[in-house]
Amino acid sequence: MNVGVCEMHSVICSTAVSPNYCGRRSTHQNPNRLRAKSSLLIQKQDTQLAEPLSESFSRRLILLRHAKSSWDNRSLRDHDRPLSKSGKEDAARVSRKLQQLGWIPELILSSDAARTKETLKIMQEQVQELVEAEVHFVSSFYSIAAMDGQTAEHLQKVICRYSRDEVVTVMCMGHNRGWEEAASMFSGASVELKTCNAALLETAGKSWDEAFAAAGFGGWKLQGIVKPIQGYEADDFRKYTGGKVEMIPKVSVKSV
Repeated sequence: MNVGVCEMHSVICSTAVSPNYCGRRSTHQNPNRLRAKSSLLIQKQDTQLAEPLSESFSRRLILLRHAKSSWDNRSLRDHDRPLSKSGKEDAARVSRKLQQLGWIPELILSSDAARTKETLKIMQEQVQELVEAEVHFVSSFYSIAAMDGQTAEHLQKVICRYSRDEVVTVMCMGHNRGWEEAASMFSGASVELKTCNAALLETAGKSWDEAFAAAGFGGWKLQGIVKPIQGYEADDFRKYTGGKVEMIPKVSVKSV
C-alpha cells in the first residue's frame, strides 16, 4: 500500500480492496425491485433530520455523489474530468450544510477520479473538520459504481476494512449509478442522488461489523438527503410499511 500526504494534510492511499469480508454476507437484491416496491421512506428538510439513534451505538454513513463535472475538454478521459463552475459552487455549499447538520465524518473513503478528489478538496477548504478526517482514495470506487447491483456490498467491505470502533461517521464519495443503488439497498427505499447530493444513513451497532450484520440490506434508517442548492423542491414520497404505501406530503424547505 502506498501512503502519502495530500495538499490538504489528510492521509491518503490508493489501494485494492481486501478479499476478507467483514460482517454478515447479504444476498444481492435487484435495485429495480427495491424501486418497484418502495419509494423514499422519508423526505427530511435538510435542516431537520429524523430523530438520531442512541449515540453510544450509532453508526452514520454518508453516501455523497461527486459534484457536477465539466465536459469542456473532450480529449480528457472520463476519469480525469474536472469539476464545472457550478460543481465547485455546489461542493462548497454541501460541505457547509453537512457541518450545520453535525454530520462530519472521521473517515472519508473516496473514488480516485479527478472530479471526486476535487469535490473533496473544495469541501476541505470550507470545513476545517474535513481536513482533520482520515482520507483514503480507493481506486475500485470508480469502476464498481458502473457494475449493476454490486456497489452496496463492495462499500460494506471497504468500510469494514478501514473503520475502527471509535469512528462514528463515515463518508463514501463516488459515482452513479452505484451510489444511488447502494443508498437504496441499504435503506430499502428508492433514493435519487443527483450530483453533489448526499444520502444520510444511520443504524446501530457496537462496531461497524455488527452494524452491517444487524441492519443487512434494507435496515439502515434514511435520515435525509442533503442537497447543495439554496432551497429545493421536496417531492412527494411514498413510505413502505408492511405492504401499505403511505403518501408523505410535500414540505416547505428553507435554504441553508
